Amino acid sequence: MENAELVRLINKDFAIEIAEKRTYSQIHTELAAYINNLIKNDFDKLVAYLYRIDVNEEKLKTLLQKNPDEDAGNIIAALIIERQQQKIKWRKQFSQQMGDPNEEEKW
Repeated sequence: MENAELVRLINKDFAIEIAEKRTYSQIHTELAAYINNLIKNDFDKLVAYLYRIDVNEEKLKTLLQKNPDEDAGNIIAALIIERQQQKIKWRKQFSQQMGDPNEEEKW
């Protein structure tokens, strides 16, 4: 999957600036650092982001409970990336199913 599209979506949803030419690992590391900062300094904002992005709350709770020694920012970042990749995939599938409307049908 192209990382540039993932980065654009993350940057838009989090109002951050991750460079588009990043590997998956770099994206994950930068997002995890940002998440850890939110955990320490603005937890309410993090919760709002997770709600808006629609990260599965039960899955998040389960992963955090099963991995108490792992960095929470890493776990949350992985779930966010997974969710954003799902959105990208679904949008591509939907646009392919719908086809490109001709100019008269656009609004």
